[in-house]
Amino acid sequence: MRIIEQRFLRGPNLWTGTPCMLTLIDLEESPVSPADLAAKALALQQDMGMDAGFSTVAAVPGQAARWRIVTGFQLEKVAQQAMQLALDMAVNGGALPDQDERLEELKASARRGAIGTSTAAVVNAARARGIPALRITEEANLFQLGWGSRQKRLQATMTGDTSHVAVGIAGNKQLTKTLLDQNGIPVPKGGVAATAEEALALAARLRFPVTLKPLDGNQGKGVTTRCMSEGEVGAAFDFARQYGRRVIVERFIEGSDYRVLVTGGTVAAAALRRPPSVLGDGSATVQELVDTENRHPARGEGHANILTRIALDEHALDLLREQGLTPSSVPAAGMRVRLRGNANLSTGGTAEDVTDQVHPSTRSMCIRAAQLIGLDVAGIDIVCGDIAQALPRQSGALIEVNAAPGIRMHEYPSAGQARNAGDAIVQAMFGDGDGRIPVIAVTGTNGKTTTTLMIGHTARLAGLGTGVTTTEGVHINGERVIEGDCAGYHSARSVLASHAVDIAVLETARGGILKRGLAFDSCSVGVVLNVSADHLGLDGIETVDELARVKAVVANSAARAAVLNADDRHCVAMAAQLRTGVETIYFAMSPDNEVLLRHVNSGGRAAWLQDGDLMVADSARTQPLMRADAMPATMGGHARYNVANGLAAAAALLGAGFTREQIAAGLASFVCDAGSNPLRSNVFKAQGVTVVIDYAHNPAAYAALGDMARSMAAGRRVAVITSPGDRREADLRDIGRTCAAGFDELFVYEADPRGRASGETAAIILDGAREAGKEMQQLHAIVPVAEAFAAAFARCGEGDILVFACGSAATAAQITAQYCGEPHAATT
Repeated sequence: MRIIEQRFLRGPNLWTGTPCMLTLIDLEESPVSPADLAAKALALQQDMGMDAGFSTVAAVPGQAARWRIVTGFQLEKVAQQAMQLALDMAVNGGALPDQDERLEELKASARRGAIGTSTAAVVNAARARGIPALRITEEANLFQLGWGSRQKRLQATMTGDTSHVAVGIAGNKQLTKTLLDQNGIPVPKGGVAATAEEALALAARLRFPVTLKPLDGNQGKGVTTRCMSEGEVGAAFDFARQYGRRVIVERFIEGSDYRVLVTGGTVAAAALRRPPSVLGDGSATVQELVDTENRHPARGEGHANILTRIALDEHALDLLREQGLTPSSVPAAGMRVRLRGNANLSTGGTAEDVTDQVHPSTRSMCIRAAQLIGLDVAGIDIVCGDIAQALPRQSGALIEVNAAPGIRMHEYPSAGQARNAGDAIVQAMFGDGDGRIPVIAVTGTNGKTTTTLMIGHTARLAGLGTGVTTTEGVHINGERVIEGDCAGYHSARSVLASHAVDIAVLETARGGILKRGLAFDSCSVGVVLNVSADHLGLDGIETVDELARVKAVVANSAARAAVLNADDRHCVAMAAQLRTGVETIYFAMSPDNEVLLRHVNSGGRAAWLQDGDLMVADSARTQPLMRADAMPATMGGHARYNVANGLAAAAALLGAGFTREQIAAGLASFVCDAGSNPLRSNVFKAQGVTVVIDYAHNPAAYAALGDMARSMAAGRRVAVITSPGDRREADLRDIGRTCAAGFDELFVYEADPRGRASGETAAIILDGAREAGKEMQQLHAIVPVAEAFAAAFARCGEGDILVFACGSAATAAQITAQYCGEPHAATT
């Protein structure tokens, strides 16, 4: 048994609407049940604290020993390691010689990828509001919340709006105290020492007891409270110096330790923090009491847990000695044993919610302190006898202002009411918004690129920052920022990550859906143009019905509207699968389409062609949008496929909230030439011959080009055609038959054999053309593309049309430069 292939589908996909790992296995001679293997892999993830969610298995049709296993995951590396370990264990009868070592490696991966409790609280709160959350890498606590121009960044509890200067001030505790003191906020008296002698001098001047802590420390590291003698000050100074070059010496404030969370200009939560301690029972040692407490399920290592394990380190041992104890001592029943001088949760402390008890003047003081430092999210540390009383009445003081404060004490208090601190931070970041920009996803067999560009052009013309992905690249506000085939997951992510983008228009290809899933959890508008035979036999998709299921992933992800082709039965069938509340908007090339008629008569919105007009039904009104021949992309109305693309674009724009005027202006000014939309019906003139260059590579596309040529040509119709060699023989023959019906003479070349012998693909296409009745003298196999075009051009005369199917913009540019010169925008 072995793994053949493994993919991480990071968004909605063919198998599920959530991220999953797809593993293709070959059982070979193994008797292991694929379902048992999947369950074991899932259980291993769950043992690591990763709620993977689900698993399913399915046999690969026609391959008895091969199975697809689909499992959920939280961390890709953990899921991958868990599946491999589960498989190895199954092959070896359930146990491995190095199993313990492998499990430790799995735990290490889980630890490295674990999200801190505070960060998780904010991220989970964002997701609960429907705000997209993307972790930048699996081992970083940096998240992108939202998309495009509405996105925010989050790291721990620090947002992208947090001032770098403010963080620097908060990191310098003495500078913070100075600013607060200058503005009338009570702080402990003190100063900064660089040597033990300076620390002793400060302590003497302040009079004991004093507190020592690193000038720029955090999480309570290096802090010693209530130093009562010169010896204790010396030891505390050495301890603090382990975490910073300079040390604050300040007057010890008597009272309890409180943490107040300020975000969005309000107090979101407050907690009474208690230092770690254990309660003697008269029989257990201090070490045993600590071990028992550390076994509590809420305690663990680091910030991924609700509480932190208590460490019996040197600081704890010093405190034990002060109490006349050692780790092996047995405290009396009821004796409270202190193990830390500070109450930080990161050192094992606990917290009790006191949000409702905070005195109004203290609330105002905390908000003012955060504003003085410049923090949008701040953790304010206060020491006083009672947080319900005003600070000046009890000699209380504001001790510190912390950037990136931990919020697990508020989310998971040991006592009192839990507070949704993460949601408070999200509210401050986004208000009542969801951080989403409009996303229009376009899929289908043919027409995706042109339709996507039509929509993007219209959005940009309307004044929106526009991000567009197509098979030609990624464009931000009209500038190509990435070149190449960019109709998949990573390209879409790059658009959604751009702060310059107010609306994303994403060409979404079959391959991208199958290889990585969608780049978004949902889109505003999902467009499915058509479904016909293409790429069959690849990636496990054997039939057009199966291909339709792939395309339907886009429609099923629509949150606002799905635009479907009423002339395509596969598209029509998708309407029944849409999410509840999602609008269906149809488009059709005839006003007599029965599906369209029923939809419009029942009040539905739609776009269709009627007597040369693009018509729209919107808000119970039916009216013309524009003349089809007024769209430059339709070549005077002859390119009916671009009329259909225009209708789909109009329907998508209606669904996204654009006005009729904006849509008409966009379609009327979109030019489909080699500069704006290469290889999509680019028209040239040469010696009286009309040359049309197009990306056609499947039967449906060639049929559409044949119809266009028949409509445009005054003379003969000649075509230079090809297809990738990895297409099934039946599909190649179908291309030949289709082109035989659409053109008078065919020249077949080969650009991408993909495993076939030279000349084999062209021969199969020509066989199909002969089957359709074409004479031998009308058929030519010329493998090099330049020679094929030259021979075809030589056969053309004035008034003829030459259609050149080309998959390379560079090749097209080279050939047209030699024969045709500048492109020509055909309007008649």
